[in-house]
Amino acid sequence: MQFTEHSLELSIMELFENEGYTHQTGQDIHREKTDVLLPELLSAFLLHRYAADGITESEIATIITQLKNISGSDYDANKRMLDLICNGFTFRREDKTQKDLFIQLIDFKEPERNFFEIVNQVEIQGREQLRIPDGIVYVNGLPLVVLEFKSAIKENTTIEDAYKQLTIRYRRNIPELFKYNAFVVISDGVNNKIGSLFSPYEYFYAWRKVESTDKEVDGISSLITMVKGLFRKDRLVKVIKDFVYFPDSSDKETKIVCRYPQFFAAESLYKSIGSAIRPKGNGKGGIYFGATGCGKSYTMVFLSRLLMKSRELNSPTIVVITDRTDLDAQLSKIFVESKNYIGDENVECIESRALLKEKLEDRKSGGVFLTTIQKFCEDIKLLSERSNIICISDEAHRSQNNLEEKTVITDNGVEHKYGFAKYLHDSLPNATYVGFTGTPIDEMAQVFGDVVEAYTMKESVADGITVNLVYEGRAAKVILDQKKVREIEEYYAQCENEGANEAQIAASKKAVANLDAIIGDDDVVAEVAQDFINHYETRVREGATVEGKAMFVCSNREIAYKLWQKIVELRPEWNVPRALPEHVEGGDKDYKPIEKIKMVMTENKAKDTKGLFELLGNHEYRRELDRQFKKVESNFKIAIVVDMWITGFDVPSLDTIYIYKPLQKHTLIQTISRVNRTYKGKDRGLIVDYIGIKRAMNEALKKYTGDDNEEFEDTDKAVAIVKDQISVLDAMFNEFDSSDYYNGSPLKQLECLNKAVEFVQASEELEKRFMDAVRRMKKAFNLCSSSENITKSDKDKINFYIAIRSILFKLTKGDAPDITTMNHHVAQLINEAIKADGVEELFQVGKNVNFDIFTPEYLEKINAIQLPNTKIKILQQLLQQVIADYKRTNKIKAMEFSERMKKLVEEYNNRHLDDFTVQVLDEVTKQLNELLNDIQKDKEHFKELGISFEEKAFYDILVSCAQKFHFENQYPDDKMKDLAKKVKALVDDKTRYTDWDKRDDITAEMQCDLMILLDNNGYPPVPREQVYAEVFEQAENFKKYAE
Repeated sequence: MQFTEHSLELSIMELFENEGYTHQTGQDIHREKTDVLLPELLSAFLLHRYAADGITESEIATIITQLKNISGSDYDANKRMLDLICNGFTFRREDKTQKDLFIQLIDFKEPERNFFEIVNQVEIQGREQLRIPDGIVYVNGLPLVVLEFKSAIKENTTIEDAYKQLTIRYRRNIPELFKYNAFVVISDGVNNKIGSLFSPYEYFYAWRKVESTDKEVDGISSLITMVKGLFRKDRLVKVIKDFVYFPDSSDKETKIVCRYPQFFAAESLYKSIGSAIRPKGNGKGGIYFGATGCGKSYTMVFLSRLLMKSRELNSPTIVVITDRTDLDAQLSKIFVESKNYIGDENVECIESRALLKEKLEDRKSGGVFLTTIQKFCEDIKLLSERSNIICISDEAHRSQNNLEEKTVITDNGVEHKYGFAKYLHDSLPNATYVGFTGTPIDEMAQVFGDVVEAYTMKESVADGITVNLVYEGRAAKVILDQKKVREIEEYYAQCENEGANEAQIAASKKAVANLDAIIGDDDVVAEVAQDFINHYETRVREGATVEGKAMFVCSNREIAYKLWQKIVELRPEWNVPRALPEHVEGGDKDYKPIEKIKMVMTENKAKDTKGLFELLGNHEYRRELDRQFKKVESNFKIAIVVDMWITGFDVPSLDTIYIYKPLQKHTLIQTISRVNRTYKGKDRGLIVDYIGIKRAMNEALKKYTGDDNEEFEDTDKAVAIVKDQISVLDAMFNEFDSSDYYNGSPLKQLECLNKAVEFVQASEELEKRFMDAVRRMKKAFNLCSSSENITKSDKDKINFYIAIRSILFKLTKGDAPDITTMNHHVAQLINEAIKADGVEELFQVGKNVNFDIFTPEYLEKINAIQLPNTKIKILQQLLQQVIADYKRTNKIKAMEFSERMKKLVEEYNNRHLDDFTVQVLDEVTKQLNELLNDIQKDKEHFKELGISFEEKAFYDILVSCAQKFHFENQYPDDKMKDLAKKVKALVDDKTRYTDWDKRDDITAEMQCDLMILLDNNGYPPVPREQVYAEVFEQAENFKKYAE
């Protein structure tokens, strides 16, 4: 007995029943198929909730009609509807003498008063056809969550297929359902994720905890956790009310559903703040320790809504504080665009202390003000004594953690200084302080209190929010003097013995000077420059870096300048401005000519040499550098920095950071986290160490994960994986003679590659094992491509196996994932192999090329290929493209051909290894050729019928629907052709407007006129809605693919 999608569906229904939901199937509910609401349930809720106000059934019917009439784009309608659901609305009574009613469609205060239902197999009539979502969660008859399931035991089916089902097909066909949607769920029982309908698949995440103190779970357990943790009744209504975010306006369809760490962080901080507010509390609202890159900005916005909407707190004033001289642009942009969500129109960036004082004096409550910590040391006067002010500090570990006096001895005598926190507290003595940080330090407790919620780097990686970091040590390769190596180690030991923080290290001028003298030595810098170039170019050449973006962190400005000079001396072409890299074609006005390598530092006219000063530029110039480095295709690939960009600077495509600076604790973690952001094709972030920071890194990791056994993965592990997978692949190819690839002429190499591709297709099982092993090998090789432990022989084998995989992938999928991320020589070899085998034209199908794939010469060229498995793969790929092309103009027939091909391919794949004889393979080839011929004949059949190519598409629909219900012999073919012409004329008339498929009046008129046309022409009693659905979709295809 198989565990199918239906089995999964029933098991999930049972989990919901355990949470107190009423379970029904779609057929048990009395409703119109076009109705996505359950109006009777919503009426019952409103009648009960507003009984004391004397609400009438007529008024309830008006409310439901108003909900149904909300229109606009899918995004705008959903945004407006969620605003009504979450924030309520005012309803004017029928009896004008009665006061207006404030309507809430959900009882958020007492969740048990709501009606919670989980319904599976709800039939919904869409624009094109009947759709049946696997599951819908209704609260008071509102379809707030849609669930789609895929079977975990089907290898070729993933939850990404469920994502596409929801976000493409269902969204297009039943948009009315998603007007009410809070979020969607995709699941196969093992992998379970939630997200917004408008979000890319990468932004769907699992809900891995029931309570914040629980340990995260994966697999089937995560399904149970999701239902218990997210769909518990009180939790679900809370998430819907306060944790689904829309900006006030957006060029994109921005809608953010909280992840579980954001939910728990905002909830825990909200409770902590409530108990900390003065005069009853101590003003220490708590610390949120969230790993760098985990979405702290939106967590602040979620928290701000909770605070502002709180009745207990009576609309406090919120002051958001960053520690940067320039206010964090990204954070301020998010807040300023969130007025409606937060619930206060006064959300402003404050540029001066005087303005902040004015804003605080003008109000007794409310308002959200963003400012910098530096504003609080401009003077030390009181700003406000109010206790309903909440200060939220971003990156609170850096400068907002010191209340104590410091005594500093200078040339002018003794000075008494305080940290920023002291000035802040003096300005707002009765405020409550909350700290957000990716790296908490002990000193923060006296300002903010305890850590109330934590989300570590390890958890963030496990959730797929960030990528893992891998360490590669290269200090020993460039600093060859062992005495100098020992001096560096002594420096770190000295720091450790003193328990030093960053400020104390900086104060130890002797230690820093000694270290800078070592790493700033001309010979050492020259070694580092040469090694960096070799390392970087090897990674680019071997396709081990996704976009070639790298950051080099130097100890000081002088060393940075010296390093830049040496690199451009060795690679002068890197200092030539280009709009785009050499290998990228085309142009874009956004890509201004720029050098490949740049220094990013503030200029210092008093101290910088003339050459350095002229290189650095002003503030606007640095903003342009920021913009260019974040652009994937920009020629700016390598940034040399000292202090800038090492914290709070996000470039997802950045995957390599080179460290040539002594870093400790939180600054170290913040710096290396620049490479932990997720990006397509990026499996890890690489830290290349030129100064010996491994021990400090591991100590910091243990501190910030709370796990004494936690250490950074290093490239030695990747080397071991590469060698292990090479052994596995060598075993697979034990009986294959690959000597021609390694020792033969170029022609022999090509022949060997093609034979290897044929060899690995001996069975589907062997092919799958091979593809998986090469994928694992390539991922590990990306991390250690520059390692001396990877020999030339290893690299030759790696490139051989990658080449086979790429050709095979191209044969089966139409594109090779590794072709742009591999050794350039091998990539060229693959292209030559494809040309040599006569396959090249295949991949041009559908790209407006000037040849006919149905010509005898072209098919002869394909059938002349001597490798039978390869030939079958090519024909299969060709058929897929031909059928996809035909589907544009004749969906019905294309689907018939697609089913035939699917059956043929299944028979081919399911044969036993022993059955792969030449005769069997020839038979498969013959049948695939016959299928190609049949498609060609069908494409020309309209001429015999005496109708047009487009009319034949509707003729095939009419014939197919009649056959489906066994009426094909009851309607003469001449009448069928005549009716097809009339259907085509009707469609032409209705689709003459460009927006016809978006206008309900036109589509309703088309459906009505089609029903009349079918009846007037005596078409058999086939369900008319099915005929309409097919006609509508074909009409859409004609519009979509019209030239």
